[in-house]
Amino acid sequence: MIQEINRLRGEIESALNAATNGELLEQFRLQHLVQKGTLRGLMDRLREVPKDEKPSVGKALNELRTFAESEFKRLQETFGAGKKQTRTTSDLSLPGRALPYGTAHPVHQTMEAMIDIFVRMGFDVARGPEVESDYYNFEALNFAADHPARDMQDTFFMKGFDKAVLRTHTTPVQIRLMKEMAPPIRAIMPGRVYRNEAISARALAEFHQLDGIYVDKGVSFAELKGTMLAFAKQMYGNDIKYRFRASYFPFTEPSAEMDITCFLCKGEGCRVCKYSGWLEIVGCGMVHPNVLTECGIDPEIYSGYAFGFGIERVTMLRTGIDDIRLLYENDVRMLKQF
Repeated sequence: MIQEINRLRGEIESALNAATNGELLEQFRLQHLVQKGTLRGLMDRLREVPKDEKPSVGKALNELRTFAESEFKRLQETFGAGKKQTRTTSDLSLPGRALPYGTAHPVHQTMEAMIDIFVRMGFDVARGPEVESDYYNFEALNFAADHPARDMQDTFFMKGFDKAVLRTHTTPVQIRLMKEMAPPIRAIMPGRVYRNEAISARALAEFHQLDGIYVDKGVSFAELKGTMLAFAKQMYGNDIKYRFRASYFPFTEPSAEMDITCFLCKGEGCRVCKYSGWLEIVGCGMVHPNVLTECGIDPEIYSGYAFGFGIERVTMLRTGIDDIRLLYENDVRMLKQF
């Protein structure tokens, strides 16, 4: 039996010396180290060895098995490291893959730019819920009970909730502020709003607004015009053409809209500006005395102005996009330009 062990040891040493790669090493394992391999075959025959010879034969077999397994593991690690090194070297020779960088959405970029301008002008930033009560969205803002905006055809009401709506503007945040704070109040309110609009090149059912309010003693319409003009020049440049038009909003009196020359047609007239040559950028006016009274502010002592921008409209003016729907089609070819 000792002679067979010595003979097998010679075979194993020769096979290990000849195993110069992973494939030959695997052949060695299948011949000698598996359940039906040569080592296991000799160990199964150990029971045939006379009792007085078993200690020496068993010791020789264990030494041979330990030697074979340790050498196999050493070579396996060597070939594995070499293979890993070869793969790494091969990968380093390949051209690198450029990872694309994402950017902020154009609407978000515009919103941040607008917020930055107003913050520099001394306005705080306030936010409110997108699901509002009828009181904050309409009643406290001096909307009459039969105002068309309360009609189911114009507003998204929440089924199962008593007089709850998806807010149609961010102006309700003004009411919340005036009820919670004493003048002076100077703040802007950016956020998402909802209206049952017909989708077109210049209108969406879901969009963004940035409202603002300033309430203090002696606030005048002249200050409102100066603030809007200062914003417009910082946003669009000092050479813009602008105009104020009388308008109507239930929560301001007097009310106005500010227009600037259409970015696309330069005043000639196109579908975006409805062939007028002008684009409205902001609705504004002096806070209605009824609104101040509803919020517990004495209109005989305090006055204020309010304004509201459509952020998508401002985004179109900044980027030259001629269809508002392009902002939400997720076309990377368009978005990556900004």
